[in-house]
Amino acid sequence: MTDLPIHAVLPELLAALASGPNAVLIAPPGAGKTTALAPALLDQPWCTGTVIVLSPRRVAARAAAERMAQTLGEEPGETIGYVTRLDTKRSGRTRVVVMTEAIFVATILSDPELSGVSAVLFDEAHERHLDSDLGLALALEAQGVLREDLRVVVMSATLDGARFSALMPGARVIESEGKAHPLEIRWLGASPQLRTDQAMANAVVQAWQEQTGDILGFLPGVRDIERTADLLAQRLPSALILPLHGQVEPAGQRAAIRRDAQGRRRIVLATAIAETSLTLDGVCVVVDAGLSRRAEFDKVAGVTRLVTTRASQAAAAQRAGRAARQGPGVAYRLWEEAAHAGRAAFDPPEMLTSDLAPLALTLAQWGAGDPAQMAWIDPPPAPAMAAAKAALAALGALDGEGRITAHGRAMARLPMEPALAHMLLFAAQHGAAGEAARLALLLQERGLGGSGEDLARRYDRWRGDRSARAEASRKLAARWAQAAQRQVPGRAGEQDGPPLGVLLAEAFPDRIARPRAANGEEWLSSGGRGYRLDPASPLVTARWLVIGDAQGEAKGARIMAGLALDDEDVSQWLAHRMEQRHTLTWNAQERRVEARLERRLGAIVLGKAPDPRPDPAEVAALLIEVVRREGLDALPLGKAARALIERARYAGLEGLEPQTLLDEAEDWLAPLLKGHRDLDLPAGRLHEALLDRLDWNARSQLDRLAPGEFRSPAGTTHAIDYAHEGGPAVELRVQALFGLDRHPTIGQTHQPLLLSLTSPAGRPIQTTADLPAFWRGSWRDVVKDMKGRYPRHRWPDQPWAEDPSLKTRNAFEASRKK
Repeated sequence: MTDLPIHAVLPELLAALASGPNAVLIAPPGAGKTTALAPALLDQPWCTGTVIVLSPRRVAARAAAERMAQTLGEEPGETIGYVTRLDTKRSGRTRVVVMTEAIFVATILSDPELSGVSAVLFDEAHERHLDSDLGLALALEAQGVLREDLRVVVMSATLDGARFSALMPGARVIESEGKAHPLEIRWLGASPQLRTDQAMANAVVQAWQEQTGDILGFLPGVRDIERTADLLAQRLPSALILPLHGQVEPAGQRAAIRRDAQGRRRIVLATAIAETSLTLDGVCVVVDAGLSRRAEFDKVAGVTRLVTTRASQAAAAQRAGRAARQGPGVAYRLWEEAAHAGRAAFDPPEMLTSDLAPLALTLAQWGAGDPAQMAWIDPPPAPAMAAAKAALAALGALDGEGRITAHGRAMARLPMEPALAHMLLFAAQHGAAGEAARLALLLQERGLGGSGEDLARRYDRWRGDRSARAEASRKLAARWAQAAQRQVPGRAGEQDGPPLGVLLAEAFPDRIARPRAANGEEWLSSGGRGYRLDPASPLVTARWLVIGDAQGEAKGARIMAGLALDDEDVSQWLAHRMEQRHTLTWNAQERRVEARLERRLGAIVLGKAPDPRPDPAEVAALLIEVVRREGLDALPLGKAARALIERARYAGLEGLEPQTLLDEAEDWLAPLLKGHRDLDLPAGRLHEALLDRLDWNARSQLDRLAPGEFRSPAGTTHAIDYAHEGGPAVELRVQALFGLDRHPTIGQTHQPLLLSLTSPAGRPIQTTADLPAFWRGSWRDVVKDMKGRYPRHRWPDQPWAEDPSLKTRNAFEASRKK
């Protein structure tokens, strides 16, 4: 076996595992941690069973197993084996099994003791996949409760060892230096005017001309790889151009990983699948487009969408390191050096960006009472977990207490996301398990059946595809169908089952959609979301769609995959999802509530008619909502009601503040709204309702601190305006104050009442807050003006000494003689 850098620390690591159950291994790329550690454990006294090595990707799992088997002079499936979704090599002799993280989660769920397993190695744990974090939490809990002898090792090149060791009791952190081959970074800069494939092709041609050795190019997605490959085939016809991604057949993946048998120089175009774990023989040049494509769960739209972002600094370092795995290397980067520091340091862990429904179902099956007590690097966010549990409850997987149901356990036994597992069980009940299993696989395995939005066409193409990948995937679907049928005894076969679109609707009932217009480009889903469809898609003529995949923002996401339904399918199979709903809307123009009876499929209105008898309580609730939105001015409050509110404000009484009245509208306003569909209420009833909010003590306090009226010396009463900008004010004829030589006040603080004095005709004379000063001051000027205008009225020189009266001079004198 070739001496690898990891061999220098193997004795220390083996000693750590001999004395304790846990360890953390940090080793740079090329050190040999993936392929050297597991075989070294087999002859340890404590290692009497199987060693499981977890790999984040199927390509890497198979490649690691093949490399380990090669070092032992064996074929995969003997001492070293692997288990992936579509490909398995394992026998009774197998001691080391490389498997993907999702398969390990299913393994430990079916056997929490991990019977016959001596060690679990988590490779590339820094990538922080959801299944990796979950698998580690389950393994550590199993170790603590059931298997004290189980060894757990976490391995990575860029691992935060302290964080992981803190989770693992007694874990030692062991570091390997590895080989340090020179690595040159060349910054080519960005080319915004070019498409990604064009810029990448230019950079690869430059590297081809400037360097020797094989080239590894990193692109975000399969379509970018295909376009770049087409451009390079034209410009470098002698080059061997090989794609490397999850949709490539195993033979093609091996060709991309290994040197060419004929010694030809290769250009390997890969997704992030080649960032870690894999060593590509002969590669000494890396060309990095600087982009990553990752799945993010859109919590608003309820779909997982692929997002293309700038690769993080950690990802860029991993990619560049591929060039220096076996010797000196060069990495070309399609961005500026100055912009590198602005990139995120690391990719976000999937725990913070993914749909947590699979995690929530797994934890419910595991029996985790409080997931927060488990060993997490980043615990599941509470809001995302709550949403996931609600989604599972809607599928019948959890009961009202959040415990897993029998249906949920059946779902958890199927190796797919909960919604698709629910669909498969539904199909098994209706004799369509095979079709549903194939549909589930079609949604999960990109590239099966080609491309295009119409899943039915892809389904048919896949059924006729005779390639090795298509055959393997059909066999896997058959196993899924059999597993589902075992969960639903007594049902088998596929006769008279529901169409594919109905099956998909059972998985995603909120994605049943109907076109908004005749052109079929805009769609409204039953969940209330809007979607867009390519006008060239064959699905634009469909009457109904069930959306299997969508990408883009929550509003107007683009439909990437769907199945058509006709009206008969909807009527026959989806009638149980339809409902008659009483709807109320506020007509702002007519200022009234409109009530309708609607037949709906979720947010999709199938028909509507006027509702003659809407629920009075719901009408009142909507009217109250309008008042809260528009404020008290939405109500026809009369002068008395408005004055009452102002008096209470001035007196400092609680209960009539505008915000309190809005908050407590159900108490005082709702009774007035009975029988109404508008806010046209009698002002008097509104005033009474407000007054009734004050008890006897409050009313007495109100009258004492903020009286409603001022009684003049002449015996007239005048409403006090507490909303006046100058303070409490009253308007009255000046003759009503004759005989008064002290300014009137109100309240405990004896605040002067602002007097707006008028002429006998009601025209303003003067406003004063000091009546004695007015009498002895500007009154003389008033008299001069008023005598000429109103000669029949009294205008004495000393009004404070006069008897108050609004009568004319003659009438006043006559009354005194009586």
